[in-house]
Parts: sequence; C-alpha cells; structure tokens
Amino acid sequence: MSEKLSGEESLCQDVESLSVSKRLVRSVSQKLKRKNHRGEGEEDDDTRAVSLSCLTLYGRGGGCKVGAETGEEFVDYGGRRRSTSEETKVYAAICGKEETAVDCFAYGMKEKFWRRNNRRILQLKAAPHDSMNVFLPDDILEMCLLRLPLTSLMNARLVCKKWRSLTSTIRFMHMRREGLYQSPWLFLFGVVKDGYCSGVIHALDVSLNQWHKIDAAILKGRFLFSVTSVQDDVFVVGGCSSLTNFGKVDRSSFKTHKGVLVFSPLTKSWRKAASMKYARSSPILGVFEVGPDCLIRTQQNRYERRFYRSRVGGVSDVYEDPHRLSVRRQFRHSVDGNDVLTTHSKQHKLSGQKGENTCKDHKRYVVIAVGGLGSWDEPLDSGELYDFVSNKWTEIPRLPVDFGVACSGVVCSGIFYVYSETDKLVGYDVERGYWVRIQTTPSPPRVHEYYPKLISCGGRLFMLSVSWCEGEGQIGRRNKAVRKLWELDLMYFSWREVSVHPDAPMDWNAAFVADKSLIFGLEMFKIFGQVLDFVTMFDMSDTRTSWSHISRNHVAHELDAASCMTKSMAVLHL
Repeated sequence: MSEKLSGEESLCQDVESLSVSKRLVRSVSQKLKRKNHRGEGEEDDDTRAVSLSCLTLYGRGGGCKVGAETGEEFVDYGGRRRSTSEETKVYAAICGKEETAVDCFAYGMKEKFWRRNNRRILQLKAAPHDSMNVFLPDDILEMCLLRLPLTSLMNARLVCKKWRSLTSTIRFMHMRREGLYQSPWLFLFGVVKDGYCSGVIHALDVSLNQWHKIDAAILKGRFLFSVTSVQDDVFVVGGCSSLTNFGKVDRSSFKTHKGVLVFSPLTKSWRKAASMKYARSSPILGVFEVGPDCLIRTQQNRYERRFYRSRVGGVSDVYEDPHRLSVRRQFRHSVDGNDVLTTHSKQHKLSGQKGENTCKDHKRYVVIAVGGLGSWDEPLDSGELYDFVSNKWTEIPRLPVDFGVACSGVVCSGIFYVYSETDKLVGYDVERGYWVRIQTTPSPPRVHEYYPKLISCGGRLFMLSVSWCEGEGQIGRRNKAVRKLWELDLMYFSWREVSVHPDAPMDWNAAFVADKSLIFGLEMFKIFGQVLDFVTMFDMSDTRTSWSHISRNHVAHELDAASCMTKSMAVLHL
C-alpha cells in the first residue's frame, strides 16, 4: 500500500508541474501574441510561406507535439514516414481546455522566415529606381554600353559576366566602330626604364587628357620595333633584343626579329601573326584598304643587286645583298614622275574565304613593310605584304637602286609613299605592283640630323621636317631651327608650307601620327638631367588654328633618355 501511495503522490506532483508549465507557456504566448498583433494589419499570415500556430499539449507521455505547416520550400525531408494509425489517433488534453493558438517560435522568427522566402520582393520595394536594370532588354542595354567611353566600358565589363560577354562580341565591336561614340587614343611603345625595356605601354585618352599604363610582358626586352594601327588593333613588327644582356638596349650583341604581334586594346589581348620572311628592325610600315578581288604582284627573285649605303657617318661603296649574298646588280633606268619602275613579277590574288570576308561591303586591309635594318645592322631595300585572310607575307619589288635608305613612309590615296635620307620620294601601287619615282620641286629644306616624317591626313600628304630659320624677326638662340609642316600637291607635286611647330626641335626622332583630321606629335628629350615630353595636336579641318599642347611631362619623368631613340607611337579611334 505504501508503494501505491508513493506512486500516486509522484503522479500528482507531475500533473501539478504540468499545470504550472502550461500556465507559464500560456502567459508567454499571450505576451508574444500582443506584440505580433501590431504588424498583423499590414499583411495577412495566409500570404506568408510558414504557418506557426502549432503548439498543443497532449496527454500521451506528458509530451509536446509540434506540427508546423510549411510551404514547398520547407518540406520535411526526414526519411521517417508516419503510419496511418498514428495520423488518425486523437490525443486528449490532460488538464484544462486544449490550447491551439500557442506560438512555438521565438519572437522575430516569423519575419526572418518571410524575408528569406520573399527576398526578391523586398529588393524591388527597397530600391524601386533600380528595378529597371533588372528587367532591361539586351538590345537596350547594348545601346547604352555602346555610348560609354573606353575607360568606362572597361569598368562596365567587370560588373558581371553578361556585360562582359555582351561587350566582347564582334557585332558589338563593329557597331562601336561604325558609331560616333569613339575618341582618339595615343599608344606609346618601346619605352626604357632603369636601363631595361620595360614592356609597359602608355596610353593617352585625348578627350579626357588622362594617361594609363598597360602591362605588356610579351614586349619585355624588345626594342627598335615599328607599330601601326589597323582598325582597333596595333601591329608590332620586327625589332631587336640583346643576346648578352637580356632586357637592355644593347647593340653590341643582339638578335633581329621577324615576328609580328597584334595587340587589341579593347580586350587587352595579344596574338601572334605570321612572321616576315626577313628579320627587320625599325621597318617602314603602311596599311592599305583594298577590295576582296584585289590582285597584287609579288616579286620573283630573278635579279639581285647591291645596295649603296648612304647613311650619314658611314658610307660603303660596295655592299653585298644580305639575303642572297649576291654581288650581281640589276640596273634600272631613272625615269620621271609618270614613268614606272618594274621588275619581273607575277600576279597574286588576295586570298578570300567564302562568306563575310568576300562581301564587297566588308573592308579588307593589307600591311606593307619595307626597309629597316637587317640581322647584321645593314640597311634593307626589300619589301613585303601581309594578307590578313591568308595570314601570309609575300615579297614585293625592291626599292629603286639609287633611292637610298628609307626613313619614313605612309599610305595616302592608295599609294604607299616612302621618303629617303637623300630627299627622294617614291610611291608603290599595291594593285599594279610597281614603284613610281616622284620628282618634287622644290624639295623642302631640312637639317639632315633630323629625320623627316610623312603623314597622311584626310587624303592629303604632309611632311614634318626641321629647317633653319630664314628672314628677319627670328630672334633668340632657340629659334635658330624650327619644325615646319609641309603639304605635297599630288597633282603638281610641289611642296607648300602649312604651319610652324611652336616647340624648338629638341627631339631628332619625334613621333607623329594622324587620325582623321587631327595630327598628333610626341617629342621626348633630356635636358638638365631630366627627360621631358610634350604632346601636341594640330587640327587640319580648321586652318585658322595652330598647334596646341594637350599633355606636358606626364610620362617621361620616370623614363630613361634611351626612350627618345626607341619609342614608337600609334593612334586608334576607340
């Protein structure tokens, strides 16, 4: 009997403890309900993903049965499945009335679950002004990105993969090239820092007057190469590299390259093009725009000849051809302006591919390289043409016998004009495949220590040369020599003075390039132990204007004086 009484007493104590727990839970739940009722007027609980009124006390074992109805995202993935008998059983409450409105989660859990399930709706409500970008169609987004400056376009590519892929397609590049949203960029190559060819490219955004640095590890150790722009790319042709002191500008032991690299500033990528047939340093480059059915003439090397070196400071009476080691010479008759110089040649049709490359609406380009210095530092008179489609170089007829060393060249109105150190001018017709001697009267006077620079701007041929001052009014020691801009009349072949450059000609290897109606010049020189640089611009569309400075001493202050000799410049409309 005593054991039965003790069991009943313990049972009563358990029931009393249950009743206390029930009262405690009821008071807590009422407080939570009062707090939750404040936000019930805004949204109904039925629209939320979770139902949380689930706590009920049952008498089986004095336990707590929690049943939470969840949405599709909160399905119970536990492997246990209830039996049908367990689902149909109804448990009666031990004491008092069954409470069905007890909230089984702590305060704030409802909001957390709802916010997690409706995160997108909250974002749209929080930032309604940004909701347009989420659903912006691709064609409208593409038109917006087309109008960005190049620097902003590069930053936009870092936003997401979609924007990067959208702005890297050929269609996007073509639309941007044909549009009016581009501005000129100057790219400076071949700079030397701390005695080494750093390989860093300095780019100037002319519209914003901002310099940018582009790392080009592929150009480290390479110097005396030539560059030219073709649409949105820059071709790096030839050059030298030291064999004993790699990376330094060392001409005592060097290797001359015949490789060609192509740099795309829009994608910051490099690729290799076909190598030239002959190694060259500082070749004279030009770019032709030809039709898909253009026929070019390539030279059959039946005749070889000597080349008379006319470079100032070292004249050679007899010089063997470096390519064939031949001393045979082909004499060519000197003719006047409309006569031509021809060699035994054959016709060669530019390779074409079926499809978009053979369409007449598409532009085709050919790069020409002549002259330069060979593997033994000898002047070259040979030339080559590069076809973009076939990715091959083909030889063209050589320069005239007594032409001299080529120092500058440019393509103007379908003719490749080349100027020599002996003040002679010839032109090459790529479609007919021969050189034309051009007799100009009079030749512009110049100081021979400064190389002249040919420039093509708006279908007009110009030359920049340094000459001594003439006439009265030229006062001061700095004004004894000036750099003048001359224009050649392509009908009467006569030169006329156009403008005088405002700066004293301190750089004997100044770089000049043209873009549409603008002429850009870069001069670098060392004075008082410091390297200075000046970037100037001349607008040919407005003859009333003069040269203007667009940048001063932003690049050269950290470069070596050797950069004045090794630099080269290209201009792109990006």
